[in-house]
Amino acid sequence: MKKILSCILLFTSINYSNAQKMPQKEYVEQAKYIWENFVPKSGQAEYVQGELLRALEKLRDEAQRNGNGNFYKKCHKAFLKYLKEKLSDEHIFDKEMIKQINRELDKLSHQRQPYIEDDVYDYLSDRIVDWYLYYGNELRHAFNTNLQC
Repeated sequence: MKKILSCILLFTSINYSNAQKMPQKEYVEQAKYIWENFVPKSGQAEYVQGELLRALEKLRDEAQRNGNGNFYKKCHKAFLKYLKEKLSDEHIFDKEMIKQINRELDKLSHQRQPYIEDDVYDYLSDRIVDWYLYYGNELRHAFNTNLQC
């Protein structure tokens, strides 16, 4: 119980308007936790953090494995829109961080110019972890009936 309280105090003391307070190894561990616990084997996630990470990794996979050969509006563009919507949260990130998040997401939005380096995906994964640390398991994902992937 004491360890759990320490973790809660650590997470509530993070200034989310200045994200990237944790060592990179902890971001990786948190992203792995989200993936293992909130991303289903198929279909949309039940909680927002799972859907955010699922969307980002679908974008990474399409770019790196397939060169955006199957990049289309009702899948990948919808994922980008969802990521922008959820990660533009002023409760968590300051305006400069939101601008940076959107610049990074814009790099992933070019069908004919797939972004294949890991740096942008890793940066965005860290912001998803920040989102998760702020909201926890409280927000359910509203299923997108128009999503086709």
